[in-house]
Amino acid sequence: MSVEARENLQGQTWQLATDEELRLGLEKAFDYRGDVTITRRDGTTIAGYLFDRKTGKTLSESLVRIIPTGTTQRVSLPYTEIAGLVFSGRDTAAGKSWEAWVKKYNEKKQAGEVQIELLPESLEDEA
Repeated sequence: MSVEARENLQGQTWQLATDEELRLGLEKAFDYRGDVTITRRDGTTIAGYLFDRKTGKTLSESLVRIIPTGTTQRVSLPYTEIAGLVFSGRDTAAGKSWEAWVKKYNEKKQAGEVQIELLPESLEDEA
């Protein structure tokens, strides 16, 4: 996906009024490279990295798997338990792409640099 095509979801609350909006929001959360916060129908929340999903024909046959922040535990949640979704964490892939890396590399090469080393940006927020 190019930089221009990546949707900026960081900080957004996804509206889950219909089954289709729930499915679309969870697909976007699956592609998101940051933490999400899911509100369950009972009012409790779980924040973490959504790393897997199984989409069935119905919501009751569908589920997401999330690793809660600060743990290595894996939690499965049926779609039918999900009432809300917030893209709460920093999207670590925002603004980064292979094309951007190649452009930086070529600029350094054309400038005559020889031992070119392009390192990934820090994932930590700068203070």
